[in-house]
Amino acid sequence: MNEKKLKTIVEHLYQKDFDGMIIKDMNNMGYISNYFPTAFAICLLKEDPIIYTRSMDLELAEATSDIEVKTFKSLKDLKEILKKENHEKIAIEKTLDIETYQKISGEYELTISDLLEKERMIKTSDEIAKIKKATEIAHKSFIELIDDVETKKFSELTMAYKLGQSLRDNGAESESFDTIFTSGSSTSLPHSIPGNNKIDYPILVDWGAKYHRYCSDTTRTIIYNKKEEEIFDIVLEAYTKTIKAIKPGIKSNELDKIARDIITEHGYGENFIHSTGHSLGLDIHENPIIAFNNETTIEKDMIITIEPGIYLKERFGVRIEDTIHVTNKGEVIGNLNPVL
Repeated sequence: MNEKKLKTIVEHLYQKDFDGMIIKDMNNMGYISNYFPTAFAICLLKEDPIIYTRSMDLELAEATSDIEVKTFKSLKDLKEILKKENHEKIAIEKTLDIETYQKISGEYELTISDLLEKERMIKTSDEIAKIKKATEIAHKSFIELIDDVETKKFSELTMAYKLGQSLRDNGAESESFDTIFTSGSSTSLPHSIPGNNKIDYPILVDWGAKYHRYCSDTTRTIIYNKKEEEIFDIVLEAYTKTIKAIKPGIKSNELDKIARDIITEHGYGENFIHSTGHSLGLDIHENPIIAFNNETTIEKDMIITIEPGIYLKERFGVRIEDTIHVTNKGEVIGNLNPVL
């Protein structure tokens, strides 16, 4: 976050008639300041913003934050500043917990705002580079383990662990989320948890790496028989045609409709049980969501996933997912073939 970008965010805050914004979410705070708290911290974002943090985190904050840092003593200090500076309308995050909300409430209006979430939708060149690197690490790590995957020598849980280790060996600081490594009938559950059972077919892996805090997200399904191939081909068609339709100006729900209509035309509309995609960045799920009820307009330098799927209850499921950089079209990040 550079000074110019921070100034723009504050200007947008004032344009919405807010006197300031209270920030507690770790990634929102890191986004505006470069300081990612490891203990309690709270920020008053305004023309001269201040971060209050615990003593145990003060050294880290002073070394990394682009915003003035003070030792946190009590939320009363924050209330006193709001009262002294005659603030009337303060923005808060939708994730702010009730306890903090009650303690900072006073003679001013606290209003939920998604301003920072909207600011984070358009990625900077630095953010895009980090997401691309995270994806490169994730794909390299998966390819290194593909022989173990296909020979089915290990359990799902062991393979999820081995993939996490490989991500770290290749430069990731962690997984983007708990790796989904599932097989057989468990693939019909979109968020199946890896088990101690030996790998069966089909095999579905949904994984990602974090690089300098930025996430990647990919899903691949390895199929075995004709029925699985039939379903895979439908999902692949939805995946391919939706990505081809991506461009600045199209709406999120229009992209969702393309994928959903293709799957519905083949008779499996009721088996596509989640949204078509989402944005990502510091968080694995960010705005916009690519869903039927989201009318967000897709813009240049957004990063979104496209991940259609079909899930046949107690039989198997297929999902294909890649991360897309929106330029004048949709450019797939990475070069891992969707057909394995």
